[in-house]
Amino acid sequence: MLALETNLGTNYFSIFRSLGGKRHEELILPINSSLSVTLHQDQLKTTTTVACSRHFQEDRIWLNGKEEDINQPRIQSCLREIRRLARKRRSDEDLSNDISLAHRVHICSVNNFPTAAGLASSAAGYACLVYSLSRLFGVDGELSLVARQGSGSACRSMYGGFVQWKMGERQDGKDSLAEQVEPESHWPELRVLVLVVSAERKLVGSTSGMQTSVKTSKLLKHRADCVVPGRMEEMISAIQRRDFAAFGELTMKDSNQFHATCLDTYPPIFYLNDISQKVISLVHRYNQHYQDTRVTYTFDAGPNAVIYTLEDHVPEFIQVVRYFFPPETNGGEFVKGLPVGPASLSEDLKTAIGLEPVPKGISYIISTKVGPGPCVVEDPKLHLLNPEGLPKKST
Repeated sequence: MLALETNLGTNYFSIFRSLGGKRHEELILPINSSLSVTLHQDQLKTTTTVACSRHFQEDRIWLNGKEEDINQPRIQSCLREIRRLARKRRSDEDLSNDISLAHRVHICSVNNFPTAAGLASSAAGYACLVYSLSRLFGVDGELSLVARQGSGSACRSMYGGFVQWKMGERQDGKDSLAEQVEPESHWPELRVLVLVVSAERKLVGSTSGMQTSVKTSKLLKHRADCVVPGRMEEMISAIQRRDFAAFGELTMKDSNQFHATCLDTYPPIFYLNDISQKVISLVHRYNQHYQDTRVTYTFDAGPNAVIYTLEDHVPEFIQVVRYFFPPETNGGEFVKGLPVGPASLSEDLKTAIGLEPVPKGISYIISTKVGPGPCVVEDPKLHLLNPEGLPKKST
């Protein structure tokens, strides 16, 4: 018999990034604090089902339909810590009817967005894993500490809205945790557009890239010591005031400096490509035309652009992207997610931007907004494991 199944989904996108793990590789302690926005599960999500049974012979995990090695150190670190907390809870409360900790677990996880393409798949995946396991074993407490040991950014995905990851100072990492700055309801007009430039797997993973940057980039130390602390305070204030102009400028400047650090790494790391650079130029020309910061970009460890804007500007900017990056006429839908209304482009705007159109430069756009943290999916039809604890054929 299966003891319990838990499903949830979460995803995020960084505003300020942390480069690190060098303070302590196993505990994944960053060299600077960071801040991110949790995106809505209705558009971007990881769904995870966890089951436990005395009939299971071993722990197993399936990711996007393929069985993976459950003995990966970061997966084992999360499993080990959740089981430790569960044993402590049982010892403290003498819960004789709890699920046996000797039972093995089966884990099945699926992303509805490209994996390992710079869209925070590992953060969403580990946040789901830790939250699901905590529900299974009845574990409470600061779960962002556990999620951080799987993927540093996963600690932020444990909360909805606007979330900061405090770097902390302790060597044991007990103060390196996530904290919600504002809930998802704080800025209802804010919208997020994910411009999928490439869904291919990154040539350089974010973890290995971070490690190389820590070893070789002098700009990284300046960024961590002199730039990020002040920008964090400014960004939190801008979010709390819902000041989009300040929010947008800080977001773009920090994205630019993050990628400058990647170029300052030896050998240099190129996460952005030609299309990414054209998107950056398009955003600045669009804002310059209106003499106002109406849209802002940020790029994580990949070429895909994430655009923040306000709801009123979404239809026109979508048309701008469609005009300068015309999609395939016979392909799938170009805009996915939240519905977007029609808009027309003036000739003055087209002329002001003045870029040469790049057909098929953008594969598609995901329209979304700020969302909550991990959520339990109650509908059994959406569970990923069958009654025998194996992935359903549809997964």
